[in-house]
Amino acid sequence: MSASVDIPYIVEPHPVTGVPNAKLGTWAFLASEVMLFGALFSSYILLRAGSDSWPESFEVLNVPLATVNTLVLIASSVTVVMAWAALELKGNLGEFRRYMGATVALAFVFLIIKYFEYGDKLSHGHYPRTHNFYAIYFTLTGLHALHVIGGIIVNSYLIGPGASMWRTEPKRFTGRVECAGLYWHFVDLVWIFLFPSLYLI
Repeated sequence: MSASVDIPYIVEPHPVTGVPNAKLGTWAFLASEVMLFGALFSSYILLRAGSDSWPESFEVLNVPLATVNTLVLIASSVTVVMAWAALELKGNLGEFRRYMGATVALAFVFLIIKYFEYGDKLSHGHYPRTHNFYAIYFTLTGLHALHVIGGIIVNSYLIGPGASMWRTEPKRFTGRVECAGLYWHFVDLVWIFLFPSLYLI
């Protein structure tokens, strides 16, 4: 049986990149996500530019609900930073759990509001097949919602069983929380672009 080998630069910055490997991997993953959403945004622009019957977004979408959801996600960005700061600056696991729990709760609020928004559209017979506008609307917001769910899973794990690493490797655990926070900021940033593009313009 071969002995296990520790992967270097998980906590300490790599001398070439200047960041730990975990953070570099997170940035590489987010770069691929930028390409994914970039392609969908490009499709949206092309579909809209080539359509003679594009509906006015503010007339068919619920702008007040989307505005509330925007504020919810902005608040969750604040709480996830506070969760990381509770570990990095204070070394307080209990405070981390409270702030990260608030982040997860706000994510659920976002999804609940989105559920009611989707329900209203479907009850009025608006489906992806109804119009190209609804096709791109459901695709973009649905994919974003899946990313929110992914963030809920990761952040919930860090609150629960994942927090056991804090006792043995606090710096490594703090790095994991930071990487999760980078992902969550990306999810929020995507919505900041989605909101005006789909609902206001």
